[in-house]
Amino acid sequence: MKTILNIQNLSKTYQSAGHTLTVLNDINFFVNEGSTLSIVGPSGSGKTTLLGLCAGLDRSSSGIVELNNIRLDHLNEDQRAQVRNQYVGFIFQNFQLLPTLTALENVMVPLELRGSKNSKVRALDLLDKVGLSDRVSHYPAQLSGGEQQRVSLARAFSNSPKILFADEPTGNLDAETSEKVVKLIFDLNKETGTTLVLVTHDLDLASKTQRIIKLKGGLVISDLETVAIPVNQA
Repeated sequence: MKTILNIQNLSKTYQSAGHTLTVLNDINFFVNEGSTLSIVGPSGSGKTTLLGLCAGLDRSSSGIVELNNIRLDHLNEDQRAQVRNQYVGFIFQNFQLLPTLTALENVMVPLELRGSKNSKVRALDLLDKVGLSDRVSHYPAQLSGGEQQRVSLARAFSNSPKILFADEPTGNLDAETSEKVVKLIFDLNKETGTTLVLVTHDLDLASKTQRIIKLKGGLVISDLETVAIPVNQA
């Protein structure tokens, strides 16, 4: 089985008021292509920092991040952005849609950055899959939180990513809407064969992935395979 993400001896420190703050300390794990993984832990444990390093949004202080056999820690920001655009999809807690673009235009952005042909057709198809074919001309401010997250989900899958990083994807949603969004994430993930790495406080959501890594104080304190609960039975 191919490894899509390889993390070796990864650490992240910050200098603050003359002191060194260690956010992550000597993290090691790898993720196989097509698998699902949750990263859990209390606030301040380093979850979002770890996700950002894995996705190439930030650089580590030391250690190796290898995504799809590419060493991210050797790349500059432009090169990392190129890798992200080619291989990575993102879903954020606060949606991060562009307010001046319609739902359709938001989904088309990654495709147009890649110079893809038929970007409009692809975007319309994805919006239909997430149940928003009647909202394509609406702007983010005209959409509910759940609808905005579904637009961001369609956008995340628009470039057919090899790996999807989701940071608290249901954090701003009510329980009923969360359930729908989670089902869409796992359905699209399964349909496309994408690897899923998600950060969550929600242990019910974490239990739906095949593996759970728990962080505390910047350290991995457990790394367990789970009996993943099928989403449609949750």
